[in-house]
Amino acid sequence: MATENIPVLETQRLILRGPAPEDYPNFKATFASYRSRFMGGPLNAYETWMLYAAEIGHWNIRGYGMWMIHDKVTDETYGMAGGWMPAAWPEKEIAWIIWPDAAGHGYALEALHAARKYFYGTLGWDGAVSYLDPKNLDSIRLAERLGAVKDKEAPSVDGHDVVYRHPSAENLTNSQINHGIEMEISHYADPMFKPKGYALD
Repeated sequence: MATENIPVLETQRLILRGPAPEDYPNFKATFASYRSRFMGGPLNAYETWMLYAAEIGHWNIRGYGMWMIHDKVTDETYGMAGGWMPAAWPEKEIAWIIWPDAAGHGYALEALHAARKYFYGTLGWDGAVSYLDPKNLDSIRLAERLGAVKDKEAPSVDGHDVVYRHPSAENLTNSQINHGIEMEISHYADPMFKPKGYALD
């Protein structure tokens, strides 16, 4: 699937587009940094290039993948969010990574909410999981804000991750969880909003 054929999603603040070659520098910098420690990093230059090639190729193989998160006004990239299911993954995953300087503004929440709606409403997914490092408390909190709950019975990828199961499409529709997410996103979109406490994606 060529980049121009990857669906584009728009939210209140963001545009989600397929990964393109010009987006690579921020991806490379993030995966070479400590920020990527819960996703197999830091990676060397070759490993980072191979992973980015896989991000692009995933769309061709699976028909879905990870979008690059862009600011709707400036076109700046903030990270990636979307679907992920490489070989040997037990289930379809909803995954994300936010560049270090973009964390704490609700971009991941906003992008993932849109991506999950697309997977459920357009591709017909009934559910999904997120495979998280048990020490990655930021991502665990974000998964919980998306309504995901720890599933101790679900098979993990390598035995070192925890599995968070997202609400099914049926349970998410018109739910308190869905309304709460949209309310939180609207708060982050308000320029006067200053989140209290620990910054979360």
